[in-house]
Amino acid sequence: MLVNGSFARRIRARRLHRHADDRLLVVPLDHSVSDGPITGRRSLNDLVGTLAMSGVDAVVLHKGSLRYVEHQWFTRTSLIVHLSASTAHAPDPDAKYLVAGVEESLRMGADAVSVHVNMGSSQEERQIGDLAAVAESCDRWNVPFLAMMYARGPGIDDPQDEELVAHTACLAADLGADIVKTAHVGDPAAMRDIIRTCPIPLVTAGGTRREGAELDGFVNHVLSAGAAGLAVGRSVFQSSDPGATAHHLVELVHPGTAQRTPAHDDPRIAATSHPEAGATV
Repeated sequence: MLVNGSFARRIRARRLHRHADDRLLVVPLDHSVSDGPITGRRSLNDLVGTLAMSGVDAVVLHKGSLRYVEHQWFTRTSLIVHLSASTAHAPDPDAKYLVAGVEESLRMGADAVSVHVNMGSSQEERQIGDLAAVAESCDRWNVPFLAMMYARGPGIDDPQDEELVAHTACLAADLGADIVKTAHVGDPAAMRDIIRTCPIPLVTAGGTRREGAELDGFVNHVLSAGAAGLAVGRSVFQSSDPGATAHHLVELVHPGTAQRTPAHDDPRIAATSHPEAGATV
């Protein structure tokens, strides 16, 4: 939860925590801007509905995607609107820039916003300036702020280096983020030290796709280090059964969570058969 914050900001932060504990399981779905379609044969609405009914705490979406998602799903999960963008085809894909704002996200019903910063990028200056500006706007509008922080750029040899990962977390906290998402380093003791010294909750990025025992081991490793949770995208939406994978992750992050209704048994999932709700992103 928030270390400091207004009454309104704390209410919104509590919406992110769908369970009785202070852990988070976030499923980022913002990859479509960077990499192209991520839903395969599914509609985005179907995917979000499946994740919501599986019990994930929040999903991350770009603003335009919300046109294709039924609003009812957000009684079951929280909405984080992602403000940053770049594509894999840009001269410098690590150079993120803002494509939306905090006030705009509030008009869309966001519970929180997120930005992506690549420390070490050739465009680091702009990204850090955007980070600070969004933090100020979140303070003004009482909106929780998730900073996605990575060490990436021409001078970065190892994005999972302990000192670099600690620096990204520190940077997010120093410039006003409420939660930081960053890479997981390989050494458990090193990760515990990073989390222990970070003044805001730290959630670990899921990184490359994992499944089965490899995914379970990664989650247990992260949680045992004291992380506030995980942000797992590819291991969920690239799964042959995103709902089952998401529900399994919910049980790992929030042990003892009650069984939830599968999305395909919920009558609202029929909305995905409508042409206007069936576009993939």
